[in-house]
Amino acid sequence: MIEKSKISVLIFDWGDTLMRDFDLPGPMWKWEKTAIIPGVRESLDILSRHYPLVVATSATHSDIQDMRKALKMVDIEKYFSNFFSAVELQVRKPDPRFFLRVLEFSGYEPYEALMIGNNYEKDIAGAKKAGLQTVWFNENRLQGSFPYADAILYSMKYLPEILL
Repeated sequence: MIEKSKISVLIFDWGDTLMRDFDLPGPMWKWEKTAIIPGVRESLDILSRHYPLVVATSATHSDIQDMRKALKMVDIEKYFSNFFSAVELQVRKPDPRFFLRVLEFSGYEPYEALMIGNNYEKDIAGAKKAGLQTVWFNENRLQGSFPYADAILYSMKYLPEILL
C-alpha cells in the first residue's frame, strides 16, 4: 500500500518503463528505432504538476547525456529535473547504494521517494531495500508473490490514479 502523504519525489527507471528497450547495441539515441511506453507521456504530464520527477538507469551503454538525448527524441526529457546513470554513479541496481546516491544527489530521504520500474529484482527489490516506496510496472502481467511492490501497475496510463 502506497503512503501518498509521504511522497515528495518520483524516480523512474528508463528502459521498458519510459522507453521501449529493443536490446540493440550502443546508446538508445543512436538506435534506428525508438518508442515510448504507451501512456507515459500523458502520465508524466499530469504527475510533473504534483511532483519532481527523476530518471535513474543502470543501462550499460548510456551515460546521462546519452539518456537525455533519447528522452528528448520522444519529447519527455522536459518532465525530469534530475538524471542519473550507473555510469556516473559507479554503482548499479539492485544495489541499495544506487538508490541512496540518487536520493543524496537529489536532496531527498528514502522515505520521501517512490521508485517506478519494470524490473522487479533490480528496480523494485533494490529500491525497497534502500527504504523507498515502490510501484512495479508489470506490463507482462507476471504472476506470483511480489512482496517488495507497494503497488503493481499493468499500464502506465493508470499511474496518476495510483499516486494522486
